[in-house]
Parts: sequence; structure tokens; C-alpha cells
Amino acid sequence: MTERTAIRQGTPLMRQYQQIKSQHRDAILFFRMGDFYEMFFEDAQLGARLLNITLTSRGDGVPLAGVPVKAAGDYVRKLIAQGHRVAICEQVEDPKTAKGLVKREVVETITPGSILDDGWLPGDRNNFLVALVGDGTHIGIAAADLSTGEFSMELVAHNDLDEALGRLEPSEVVTPRNAALPLENGTLRTEREDWEFESTVARGDLAERFGLASVDGLGLGSGDDLMIGAAGALLRYLGELQPGVLPHLARPTIRRSESHLWLDDMTRRNLELVEPLRAGPGAVTLRETIDRTITPMGARLLRQWLLSPLRNPVIIQERLDAVEVLVQDNSGRARLREALDGVRDVERLASRAAAGRATPRELGALRDSILQLPALLAALAALTDRTKSEALSRIAEGFDVLADLAEALSTALNDRLPATLGEGGVFRSGFDPELDEARSLREGGKQYIAELQAREREQTGIATLKVGFNKVFGYYLETTKSHAARVPAHYERRQTLTNAERFVTPELKEHEAKVLGAEQRVETRESELFHELRQRAGAAIERLQRAARALAQLDVWAGLAEVATHHRYVRPVITSDFALSLTGSRHPVLERLMAREEFIPNDVAFDRAERVLLVTGPNMAGKSTILRQIGLIVVLAQMGAFVPASAATIGVVDRLFTRVGA
Repeated sequence: MTERTAIRQGTPLMRQYQQIKSQHRDAILFFRMGDFYEMFFEDAQLGARLLNITLTSRGDGVPLAGVPVKAAGDYVRKLIAQGHRVAICEQVEDPKTAKGLVKREVVETITPGSILDDGWLPGDRNNFLVALVGDGTHIGIAAADLSTGEFSMELVAHNDLDEALGRLEPSEVVTPRNAALPLENGTLRTEREDWEFESTVARGDLAERFGLASVDGLGLGSGDDLMIGAAGALLRYLGELQPGVLPHLARPTIRRSESHLWLDDMTRRNLELVEPLRAGPGAVTLRETIDRTITPMGARLLRQWLLSPLRNPVIIQERLDAVEVLVQDNSGRARLREALDGVRDVERLASRAAAGRATPRELGALRDSILQLPALLAALAALTDRTKSEALSRIAEGFDVLADLAEALSTALNDRLPATLGEGGVFRSGFDPELDEARSLREGGKQYIAELQAREREQTGIATLKVGFNKVFGYYLETTKSHAARVPAHYERRQTLTNAERFVTPELKEHEAKVLGAEQRVETRESELFHELRQRAGAAIERLQRAARALAQLDVWAGLAEVATHHRYVRPVITSDFALSLTGSRHPVLERLMAREEFIPNDVAFDRAERVLLVTGPNMAGKSTILRQIGLIVVLAQMGAFVPASAATIGVVDRLFTRVGA
């Protein structure tokens, strides 16, 4: 029998499956059936091979493979890592009350670019989903990280696309169908209809999404149609993948290329900013060398700053002011870093709460992080000379300790929380009278059943008699067959095992109903309370995101100050001139790998009259080192960090090229 014939002659279940699958042809469909997600037809064959699970078949010959719902996350992760999409089809009504076939629908489609689960992603880097649309001269780019809520837009020249993609490192790219755009192999490409990238449609969608009269409120103008079109297509695609999840997406930031130092992919690789040229032991990057961040938000922001240094001297000076205040106050910096040490990934935790995905343990982590905010504010306010930094003063003045949310979470949640809601024990005793009452009934019923076991042993004289429980028979009395003659007449036999018999009594069944009824009440009430609490946390998403951004900046500045203090970095003088002067400059990575006295510092000077220096010498004399050294110091200075030198004056550069070992 062919698959087509099987479908035509199939059961209502198979027809339901095929109807849903027809809407998700490019994804592996996980079809919920009880405690399993089942795959059928080609999906089953592909899934069995990729996941190394058993491929079987239904009675009508349809290929079948399945995974337990409780373990589904690990299997989905494996499929996503191999570049596949997975559509999750759930039972959206209770099978016990359904009339006929249980209603099912796809609740989300997971792709490499739409992952929300923090455990699937590295904490120190973003997971961007990028949309692109071009006109032959320029390309509009929109990038979103669903795990953090970050959303950005930019316009680049067609020839600069590689620079943008190398900086964003997207895990998935959305383009118009058959668009001629150069993309690296290995990046998942999703093609959409051309009309979805039209700016006229996108303008209205963007304005409505962010509650604006027009996109002018985002700082967009008539020349930004391409990036507006890309953003509209991206929002539409995300809305299809994750229905109801977009409320946590932040208002987009507009990146203007002329405000940033341009670094092409070859320069990034040759300077080993975030990835080593050659993987293996001993491979160290600039990011690893200067990364003293404590929080995942800080680590991600540091990476962003490294890959996108600034060109505006005013903003660079503002960052340097913040680092200098922290360099000058060792004890204040230590207090700030100590307070940051208890902060978890607020960005991603808040996003999961707003998306309705946070677990009890994740809400607990969010609570614990928020409780650190007063200590952070106190440490920030106590910094010596804080007012010399506009950035630090601005953060201190607008710092929201989220006291109301901290109180709500602390009052409700237990100190030790389960990984899943179904495990119970989420809420404190005394938080909700209705929950406390249900718990009391449940515990009282269990205690009565435990006492029943002792009483029945005494009455029957069967010392080994015990009370047990399973999902099929509920509570039962069990005794070995050797004591069968002592079993009272009012015991009702329920199950015969090899060496034992299981019975029930009217009294046991009566109290079983009370215990199970109370258990159900506890589960129902905990679920209601948890969803209300998670919704409250999600409603504070904008405040949480602002707090997370402030924490990330403080973390980066404190980390850069730590590096500067311990490794004798100095504040560079930033100018708009052509000059570049370095005195006693050192390679930030190599000097860390060598004994300090072994690295010989170098002086370098460029000005309008002397724009080119010719470096000569034998192999292994350090020619490549000095080239990289100058490039790395420029990157550090323009990202707003101190530099390894005894003095440095750097005229802001707009493009940096480095090619070594060609």
C-alpha cells in the first residue's frame, strides 16, 4: 500500500495529521499522542535516522517513530543543531472530555533562529534571526534575538553584507524567494514571498506593534524603506513561528554604519577578536583576554562592543569616563562586582516569563537576581567620583530596583523550587488559603492511609501487609500468597501477581477519593497561581529589559576596569585628528601568554606627514605581532576600553584592515 493510499483510506487521526502536516511541509512535525510525540511517513524515517531511535510502522504500514514528551527537549535540540525545523503539535483539549477526535494544533515551530530555551544557547553570545532584502545597491537588515528580546535594524551597502553577517553571526536568515544574496554555507536560509518585504505593509505593522503613530518615532525616514521591509518580514515570520511570543520583543535600535568602525571578516579573523584563527590548546582571543564579566548579559554586550567599535569620540569618551571612575575606586569596583555575582541571565529569564515559558525554577532565578538590585544600586551610588561619568550617573538616577516584583515573587515562591510545575511545592505555606486547605486535606488523607496500614496489620495478623499505589488501580492492600488464608472476607481482590495478591476495601477506596481529589485541587490551584505570577513577571518585561541593559553595561565597565588595573592599561586620548601615537604599547593577548619581562613594548607614531611605516626583519622577528598589536589597540580604544601601553593617542578611524600571513 502506498503512503498516498494509506492516507486516503486512513483513520480520522491520520487525516488530521495530514491536514496539519500540509501546513508545515518544511518542518518535522512532532504530533502529540498521549505521553509521546509521534512522527509519521518521511518525518519518521528522517527522525529515526537523525535521532538514532527505532523506526516502526502502524498496522496500515505507515512509518512511525516517537519520543517521550518528557524527553522531547533533548530530541528537538538534536534536530535543531542539525539545521532542521520542528513543529510542535499539541492536544489543545482534554482527551477525557473531548467528543470524538482530540483537537490538535501547532503551538510553535522551533528553528535555529527562534530558540527561547536558555539551556540550548551559549550564554555569552546572541542567537540572531536575520531578515535581508536588497535593491542591488543597498541591503536592509533586521535582526532579532528571541531569547533576549533584542531587535535591531540597519542599512548597508551591498558589498558590506559580509561585514554585517560576520558581526551578527545569525543562526538563520530570512530572504525573499530566489533573492541573489551571498550567504555562507551552513546557515539555514528561509525564503518568503516577496510582498512580505514591502515597506508599505511593514510601516503599518511596525507602528502598530510598538504603539506608534508612524515609524518616524523609531528614527526612521524615507531612505530606510529596505530595513523597514526587512523588519516587517521578520516580525511576520516570527509571529508564525511563535504565536503569542512577540510581546517581549523590544523597540528596535537603529544602527547607522557611519557611527561604527567597519571591520571586515578577514580583519576580525586575523585580529582574533572573538574566534581564534586555529582552534586548539593555547588558542586565545582578545575577548577571552579582556572578558572579566560576571553575568551572561555582560558577556554578550562585551562581544557586541568588540565586534562593533564606535566612531563618535563623544560616546567613546563617555564609556572611557565610566571605566576610569571604576579604575580609580578599587573598593567600590569590588563591591559592585560582588553584587553582580548573584545576578543570573535577567534578559533571557524575563523573555521566557513574557513568552509564558518560564519554569518555577527560572522564576526563582529571576527573583534572586532582582533581590540583588538594591545592593547594586548602593554600590553604584557609593562610587567615588561617580558624577565624573555621565553614563554611571544616568544609570544611577534611572535605576529601577523592581521592588514590587521582588516582593511579589519572594512572597509567593518557595526558596527551593522544582524544575517543572507538575512536581509541586512551588508556593510557600500561608501564601494562598485555598492552596493551604487543599494541601492539608491531601496530607491528612495520606496520613490516614498510612495509619490504615498499621491497623490492618494488627487486625489481620499479617505483619508484611502494606499499602501501595499505582496509576492503574490507585491505592491497594498487598500481601504475599503465603498469607492468603488470613485475608478477611471483605477484602476485594484487584490483582494477582506471581507471589502476591492485591486487594481494596470500601474504606480504602473512600479515602483514596479524598486524597486524589485533594491532590487534583492542589495541582489545579498551583497551576492557576503560577500562571498568574508568571504573567505578572512578564508584564514587567520593559522594566526588566531596562534593568538588564543597565546591569550589562555596569558589568562590562567593571570588567574592563579590572583588566586595566591588573595589567597596567591606560586610558587612551581619543581625537578626531589623523594622528595615532602609541608609547610602550603591548600586544594584549601575547603579553598574557608570556612572562611579563619577556614582551618588549613598542612605540608607534603616525601623522599626516608620515602615514606609512615599512616594517622589516627576519622571520619570527615580530612583524605580524606589531601589525596586530596596533589593530587590537585601535579596536579596544574605540570600543571604550583602556589599552595596553604607557601612553596612547588615537585619532578615530572609520575602517580597519588587517591581512597577515597571506
